[in-house]
Amino acid sequence: MAVARNCNNDRVPEDALANERGSGFSGGSTSGVNATDTAKQNYTAIRYGNDHGSISFGHIHKQGDVTAAVMLQTSDANHAMFMDKDGQRKGWTTLTAPGNVQIEAGSANEEAQDTLMINAKNGNILITASNGKIRLEGTDIELIATGEGGSKGNIRLTASENIETNSKKLLMNSKVAYKIVSSGTGEVVANSILKMYGSIFKAVDDSCAVKDAKNGGKRDVQRNNQV
Repeated sequence: MAVARNCNNDRVPEDALANERGSGFSGGSTSGVNATDTAKQNYTAIRYGNDHGSISFGHIHKQGDVTAAVMLQTSDANHAMFMDKDGQRKGWTTLTAPGNVQIEAGSANEEAQDTLMINAKNGNILITASNGKIRLEGTDIELIATGEGGSKGNIRLTASENIETNSKKLLMNSKVAYKIVSSGTGEVVANSILKMYGSIFKAVDDSCAVKDAKNGGKRDVQRNNQV
């Protein structure tokens, strides 16, 4: 019968359990693995609270593997904040809420000031809406990548469907090269004036796959038709 993860408080590694069960293991500790070796303990934990909520200092989490230096929680277990001090979540601060989380700041600041800052000194910043949209709204929006080398300093947009832009002007500048590729149809449309400039123009179609043009083109066909 399936058991909810919250009810499984055994800290023995799953692979160790599987090995023991496969050899006829029926219960107790696994050989070479002591589930109490990493159990946290302290004798100074304290808690204040009532039926509405509580604040705890030195609380040990249910799994027994992490100690919360400070834990603040309401009568709803999903509404809490805890600051962990050891174990696998050493130095973590976790905030959970069944409803909204709102942060407001800057009512006394000027427009040009930096009011709200999130800085990850090392590691990534993840913003995920599992079942909703992510909106960025402001008088200006700036995306800046400062890394160096080919593997850093990049801004990537990936969409399973469409990427749409709508503005009065669309200005793009590339210092080395640019490339626009479509495996289907490509169109360039200007309802007023279409200007194109190049020091050299080179147009290639699929006929160059059979017979090369005077200025070449067969390699371009092969390069742009790779499967």
